Amino acid sequence: MSVARQVVVEADGGSRGNPGPAGYGAVVIDPATGEPLAEAAEYIGVATNNVAEYRGLIAGLTAAKALFPDAGDALWVHVRMDSKLVVEQMSGRWKIKHPDMKPLAARAAAILPPSSVTYEWIPRAQNKHADRLANEAMDAGRDGRQWEASASTAALDTPAARPVTTPPPVQGPPGDQVAGAARARAALAAARGATAPEADALFPVPEAGAPDPTVPAAPTPAPAPARTAGATPQTGWGSAPDLGAPATLVLLRHGETALTPEKRFSGSGGTDPELSATGRDQAERAAGHFTALGTVQEIVSSPLRRCRETAAAVAARLGLDVRIDEGLRETDFGAWEGLTFGEVRERYGDDLTAWLASPDTAPTGGGESFAEVAERVAAARDRIVARYAGRTVLLVTHVTPIKTLVRLALGAPPEALFRMELSAASISTVAYYSDGNPSVRLLNDTSHLR
Repeated sequence: MSVARQVVVEADGGSRGNPGPAGYGAVVIDPATGEPLAEAAEYIGVATNNVAEYRGLIAGLTAAKALFPDAGDALWVHVRMDSKLVVEQMSGRWKIKHPDMKPLAARAAAILPPSSVTYEWIPRAQNKHADRLANEAMDAGRDGRQWEASASTAALDTPAARPVTTPPPVQGPPGDQVAGAARARAALAAARGATAPEADALFPVPEAGAPDPTVPAAPTPAPAPARTAGATPQTGWGSAPDLGAPATLVLLRHGETALTPEKRFSGSGGTDPELSATGRDQAERAAGHFTALGTVQEIVSSPLRRCRETAAAVAARLGLDVRIDEGLRETDFGAWEGLTFGEVRERYGDDLTAWLASPDTAPTGGGESFAEVAERVAAARDRIVARYAGRTVLLVTHVTPIKTLVRLALGAPPEALFRMELSAASISTVAYYSDGNPSVRLLNDTSHLR
């Protein structure tokens, strides 16, 4: 008869570019002592965050099984990850439709009997060991080599004795401590005939009755403290203190140029105009606004002149440096640069109709499609959020990047880009919590210009 074994697997994966150079890390932990029993990490070349996270899960489960090859069904593994997507998909609460995710999820599910594995979402701050292993693997890949266990220092951040209590299987979405809420969601789902959401994107869109990934959920403590009789459980934003301060991206559109009042296409493939007198005044007003608030800690700008000039006005008042990120530049509108919408319709009517109908269609003359812009803007977002976790960052950029960031945060379709108003020198805000969930807090605020 096999002796029952219990272990905790913590896994993580990352991509520097999404997709970009990627790696994963996993650690198997003794839940009684907190001692790491095995580590695994690997640089996997160019991949997305989600692929790297799944590869980390597979490596962690494989390492756990290898530690106790004779345990059979007596091996019980509790997986802890800061990827809500992987946790929800492997728990069966979210559907898996992305072709890259399906085979990886199948590989993970086949390593151990499904009844022997439970999943828990944890904040990134509680997943440091696996995160460090993943970063070591990516660093090794950058240097043209593979990760070696003998050179790892990931365990140094983990105390020698770190008891990890394995909680019972979580019912409902990660962090849901109110059983009544889970029952209510199930009843709503049944009434509406809802199905589990497709959650293949970085910020998935929930269907009716499914856990909402755009609202940060409070992590389930391990072990969960006993609730005092009569106590009211916290709900909403206040129930997630362990997520810490989000990376808050304050999105400032540049001030006016000579092309702005005429509503001409002005992207990254045109003349790169400077701010007009009105635009410079708008930049100064924005600078005064942020000076009064005193919340901006970092400034990142598009490389185009109108943004650099707007960013410089704010930076001078705040005493901050400006970092340039190429991913924040405006769309290249090709042959449409400098033309009005009406002029484009007159000269390139069929091309304009196709562009309005599909995010994959580029403007005439080799411009960028909205799909291409979304890919580089999302990569810039991931870089900035990772670099400035917990800080407030002013991003000085353009109409399309700002609308794209808002659209992605809301999980809205590409056509939503045509349904947002964004004035010159307007302010919008999106916050990103440590579990990857966004919160749109402001859109097109121009009160500072009045």
